[in-house]
Amino acid sequence: MNDLVIIPSHDRMETSVVNDWKQDVEDAVLIMEQPKRSPFIEANTTEVTLDHLKNECIIPTFAKDNEVCISHQSFIESVYEATRDFYQGETICTPEIRTSHIVKGRIPEAINKRVDQLLESDKTMYYERMIFNIEVPSIRQDINGNQLSLSVTGCKSYARDNLSGKLTAQKFSIAVGFLNQACTNQCLSTDGYKEEVRATSSRDLYQFTLDLFSQYNVAKHIHLMQSLGDTILSEHQFCQILGRMRLYNYLPQYQQRELPRLLITDSQINNVAKQYIYDDNFAGMNGEINMWKFYNLITGANKNSYLDTFLGRSVNATEVSLGLTKALNHKDEAYSWFIE
Repeated sequence: MNDLVIIPSHDRMETSVVNDWKQDVEDAVLIMEQPKRSPFIEANTTEVTLDHLKNECIIPTFAKDNEVCISHQSFIESVYEATRDFYQGETICTPEIRTSHIVKGRIPEAINKRVDQLLESDKTMYYERMIFNIEVPSIRQDINGNQLSLSVTGCKSYARDNLSGKLTAQKFSIAVGFLNQACTNQCLSTDGYKEEVRATSSRDLYQFTLDLFSQYNVAKHIHLMQSLGDTILSEHQFCQILGRMRLYNYLPQYQQRELPRLLITDSQINNVAKQYIYDDNFAGMNGEINMWKFYNLITGANKNSYLDTFLGRSVNATEVSLGLTKALNHKDEAYSWFIE
């Protein structure tokens, strides 16, 4: 871990973070454009810009009291500002934003117009689901021959909120971890992930993001990822594990509850098998594959998840890979069923 850039401690930054909080999030200047490459998530998502969300999308409200929701753009800007403040002096990239499930409407004046008569000014739209990634490329580490950089990810789905009722706290997901530059695979750990953050304001999101950064043990995460490269799977063991993963999804619920959770789907397991042969970076070689490559085959397959399940499955990919590694080294029996 000699190349790791030391992250500022939360205590040293606490005073400046509080003082630097600004109600006007326009001060969060985006200072670096990301190079064009494969997206960090694919599935049915569409890339959009922050300007598009601000200027071309409406903001939904809670139906019973017409209270406005926290917008996607406010979420992004709050997390961006927390990232900028916590990682002071580091290079912060422009958020990469992807959306799905567009909700289309029209203004009241156009309610009786035929579709072919609608003007662009008559139409309204917003996205039910949104995910973004903010890369911090100046905090980086070489892991088993791959360059990884720190990244912060947030996900929002209005489907998780009861918009038909009165104003309540909205649900968000936030994660901090690493992005593999070889393939833009997301590498997350349990202490770098908050599956459900409940917030009623942008300030809440800012503070929850700082709290997540404080609890994330970056050195431990790096050590665990590095350790994956030390364990080798034979092709027979690889096939055995994938076969058990396929079987897991058909087990009765009571049997699944007795085993560690596995969130990867059948189609993603098929993709792992395919990429074992064809992947440019992580294919098996000479009848074997190390657990670091196996892990990246799973995280690569996860890029085809719907965005509201993406982060949870990214964390689960880490849990499964580390658990299997322990089982292979006879240090943990929890995952032994997958290798028997």
